[in-house]
Amino acid sequence: MPTINFPSGPSTNDTYNLGLRTWKWNGEAWALQPLTGGFTGSQGAIGYSGSIGAIGYTGSAGSVATSPTISSISPSTIETSTSTAVTITGTNFASIPQVEALNPSTGIWYTAASVTFNNSTSIVATFNLSVNASYKLRVENPDGNAVLSSTALMSVSAAPTFSTSAGSLGSIAGNFSGTVATLAGSSDSAITFSETTSVLTNGSQANCSLNSTTGAITTTDLGGSSTTATTYNFTVRITDAESQTVDRSFSITTSYGATGGAQFN
Repeated sequence: MPTINFPSGPSTNDTYNLGLRTWKWNGEAWALQPLTGGFTGSQGAIGYSGSIGAIGYTGSAGSVATSPTISSISPSTIETSTSTAVTITGTNFASIPQVEALNPSTGIWYTAASVTFNNSTSIVATFNLSVNASYKLRVENPDGNAVLSSTALMSVSAAPTFSTSAGSLGSIAGNFSGTVATLAGSSDSAITFSETTSVLTNGSQANCSLNSTTGAITTTDLGGSSTTATTYNFTVRITDAESQTVDRSFSITTSYGATGGAQFN
């Protein structure tokens, strides 16, 4: 074994090496330090690298669910207790949605009697509602996505009616001046009268005026320039505030003779 000759006058942490061993001066003595490693063997063979595994296919992205929208309906007013098909126009409708009507004043929901899916922008819902009111509409697709209209789109209202019977309003002397007849009708809202033909208010025919508010038929010269007995057939329409209408046909007959004629209302 080699001779150990420690240096004289060492300082703390000075080291002394001999062969594979090391001593360190701890301030009082040389302390043998533990071995830091054994002998190194020969390097083993390097293993083969495995092949890279196949990359899995990426699936297609799932479809994003979208809520339907409502842009308009037709008709916007339906008659009380009358089965009516309402076409609803919008977007993102799916076959077959559920359609409901909400009466905001009562909070009561009414489900459509039937729903027909035309396409993604058009459906037809049939309602038969007995309560006069303005209704919001709600459409819910089968996937649960739904829309409720922000405003009342559909009105349920009683249709206007005539009180005056259809047919002849009487035989009146030609060239008569005054009130020929007054038509009467009613609805659950204000009504107006108008002629759908061009006979009553035509200056070349009956030559009358029709008061749109009162229904009064007046003239300053019944029949105008005509001197021949004539029956004037015409149709009058009542329209209420909800734009509901009813038409009725009437006639006025003029007479000419030595004794003149009488007015019948």
